[in-house]
Amino acid sequence: MYPDQESWDPADDWPALLAAAVEASTHAYAPYSHYRVGAAARVDDGRVVVGCNVENAGYGVTLCAECGLVSSLHVTGGGKLTHFVCVNGAGDVIMPCGRCRQLLVEHGGNELRCLTVSGVRSMREVLPDAFGPADLASKAGGE
Repeated sequence: MYPDQESWDPADDWPALLAAAVEASTHAYAPYSHYRVGAAARVDDGRVVVGCNVENAGYGVTLCAECGLVSSLHVTGGGKLTHFVCVNGAGDVIMPCGRCRQLLVEHGGNELRCLTVSGVRSMREVLPDAFGPADLASKAGGE
């Protein structure tokens, strides 16, 4: 269930985020794959936001847990994500897909701390050379 705990900083309170992600996974709507996913993140103001996957018979419109988490972030006041974890229905830490990694960069930046299958990593490590808001700003009015 838990990846390399040697990289944990006790101040990050990963056990509480893991528990929130596991709880979120119990609310997943996964009648097709039966693969429940829960995600939890801490926001820069101390809030914890969560999300779960919501499948759809038209597989392409399935919502990942991270999508729900980002929606919850904005519904509850916005801010910047500082810590993130994603789990499957068994409570095992899993990695976000590429699309969701992009969402996490957008809402947490390269400094977002992620509990991954190989320990705590920054988003910079999880999605190196990410394209983000700064890339758009540097091109505004240009070319």
